[in-house]
Amino acid sequence: MQTLEKNSTQKILHFLLDWAAVIALVLCLVVFTALKGSFFMSKANMVNILLAMSITTVFGIAATVTMAPDGFDMSACTLASCSAYIFVSMYLWYGLSLAMSIVVCIIVTMIMYQLTMFLILVCKIPDMLATCALMFVHQGLGQWYIGGGAVSTGMRTPSGADPVRTTLSNAFSAIGRSPYIIIIMLACVLVAHIFLNYTKHGRFLYAMGGNKQAAKLSGINVKKYRYLAGMITAVFIAIGGILVSARGSSAQVMCCDNYLMQALAAVFVGRSVGGAEKPNALGTLVGAMLVSTLENGLTICAVPYYILPAVKGAVLALALMAAYAGKKEQ
Repeated sequence: MQTLEKNSTQKILHFLLDWAAVIALVLCLVVFTALKGSFFMSKANMVNILLAMSITTVFGIAATVTMAPDGFDMSACTLASCSAYIFVSMYLWYGLSLAMSIVVCIIVTMIMYQLTMFLILVCKIPDMLATCALMFVHQGLGQWYIGGGAVSTGMRTPSGADPVRTTLSNAFSAIGRSPYIIIIMLACVLVAHIFLNYTKHGRFLYAMGGNKQAAKLSGINVKKYRYLAGMITAVFIAIGGILVSARGSSAQVMCCDNYLMQALAAVFVGRSVGGAEKPNALGTLVGAMLVSTLENGLTICAVPYYILPAVKGAVLALALMAAYAGKKEQ
């Protein structure tokens, strides 16, 4: 009898731990609705939450793909700032079409990511150390390219030349507005989910994340697939940079840098959703929604802006504690 009760208790505990992030999200929705009623749950505010989480989710997806084979990238958002500079400068300074500006932005980001892959795969520097160093490299190169100022309408190029375009088209700005930015976010999540869970390449990445040595002995080309993960990550980084610049109608100095911790929080909170115990696209979406809902609700409740980081950090820490509490036991 005691054994049955113990097993039932463990099942309930494991269920709560596996769905801790979802439970925390539901609790946030209930609490903020109780405090602010229909104002919080209004259609306009729900759209605001989706808009706020879109960019965080895309950067979170980039981190998810990197972490699947047990990688880690601290420089993703500084590289995204460079992507934003390239995207807006191609469009304004050099007069490329919107489509060509996007293509050039993605290609340049992938080229710049070769340095990350070189340090990790050839020089065998641990991911975190290599990408921490690259954070400064990206910041320096990016600001050198833009001459230390923002890339926006009405501004000359660093050389003093007049830009080809002086205004942004409606199509450019629409990328950063609803519903397009939300659709792009969901498309990124769907593509990453299908790739990681329903293709052999994604399963190989997860196998490397579980045990790299065992994956190598089973015949998986570890370097090849780590490189593949890096190139896919670079594409998502470029998309994130494009969304940030389109939403802000410019590429401000270090415009993407502040998204790093939110994106990592989304990945780490979401990796335990459903008992996955690994980085996954749907979990990252839930984690990003939790972060954005929390920030939105606290703002509506008139919590002072200087307290917001502490409150968000405390709630996220509790969610992580709940998510990882049973990991050792399992």
